[in-house]
Amino acid sequence: MSASTEFWLVSAPGEKTCQQTWERLNNATSKPQPLSMNHKFNIPDLKVGTLDILVGLSDELGKLDAYVESVAYKLAHYLGDVLEDQRDKLAENLTANGVDLTSYITRFQWDLAKYPIKQPLKNIAEIIGKQVSQMDADLKTKSHSYNSLKGNLQTLERKAIGSLLTRNLGDLVKKVDFITDSEYLTTLLVVVQKNMYQDWEAKYEKLADMVVPRSSRLIFEDQDHGLWTVTLFNKIVDEYKMHARENKFSVRDFTYDEKELAAGKVELNKLAADKKRQYGPLVRWLKINFSEAFMAWIHVKALRVFVESVLRYGLPVNFQAMILQPYKKTHRRLRDQLSQLYSHLDSSGLNSAAADSIDIPGFAMAQEYYPYVYYPLLLNFWDKA
Repeated sequence: MSASTEFWLVSAPGEKTCQQTWERLNNATSKPQPLSMNHKFNIPDLKVGTLDILVGLSDELGKLDAYVESVAYKLAHYLGDVLEDQRDKLAENLTANGVDLTSYITRFQWDLAKYPIKQPLKNIAEIIGKQVSQMDADLKTKSHSYNSLKGNLQTLERKAIGSLLTRNLGDLVKKVDFITDSEYLTTLLVVVQKNMYQDWEAKYEKLADMVVPRSSRLIFEDQDHGLWTVTLFNKIVDEYKMHARENKFSVRDFTYDEKELAAGKVELNKLAADKKRQYGPLVRWLKINFSEAFMAWIHVKALRVFVESVLRYGLPVNFQAMILQPYKKTHRRLRDQLSQLYSHLDSSGLNSAAADSIDIPGFAMAQEYYPYVYYPLLLNFWDKA
């Protein structure tokens, strides 16, 4: 059977030992048909604090959970944007501490160096909040800079391709195409539809007086148009443009200037080189910070499970946290099995079927109520990105 990217983070009170709680869940979800892959979710001995602190922290952790998740999604989404043509490799680039996301949560180990367990729970939450807030701010700065560079490059690249009516003509012409050393004559570039070539050749000398006979030459074609030159006296340029427009010939504003054309190519090459130079470090930064944000998110989940389990099951701290990965099409049966297993914990008179619309404070959205502690974990960062 194949497992989904959805995980259920649950906890149940310890029986004589927490190992018994674990074995009981495993037995209930494996017979007569396997319903989920199960893993212990190891939470260290955190400082409990007072009941009032725990109640207040429950709400704060709900908001922090939603915020950290949103930053992780932003990082994943932007990494997908930056990868461009390699976006299909996004999933393999989204890792946590060097392993895939599933492995990280199913083998979760609390990071004692980053989040010392001797600190009060509120302090740990604040450390995570500041860490992720800094990532969020850095992402805004880096994405703005890279998007600006990318946008400028795309603008120049668009001008280098596309229709002759709009594209940059500098790459299509040569100095020999123009009269550049005359005080009285000038060369115009005219875009003519392919089906009007004969019309152009018949009319271009007559659109105004003082046009150099037989001076028009086709120098480039795209799918729909041709680029023609025509040489005439400077004094009739405006008149010529007007009559050309009346006959559906488009005169492009263009002055042959070698220095300006060279500068345009230099700018395009510079932007392309800048983008290439920034690409690698930006991808690395996004991968590292997604990893950090994801790990921070799972630590927030661990805090929520700890706080909620103490509030639900009381002191001394005695509960087993577990990660369940439901097999496909077993969600309803798994939920029913858990309801049977833990119905004795329901002191509120609510049951899972009747509580779908219960809004638990601190959740980003309405969550179902169950007699056991439950938080969903959906690892679809590559799908939403």
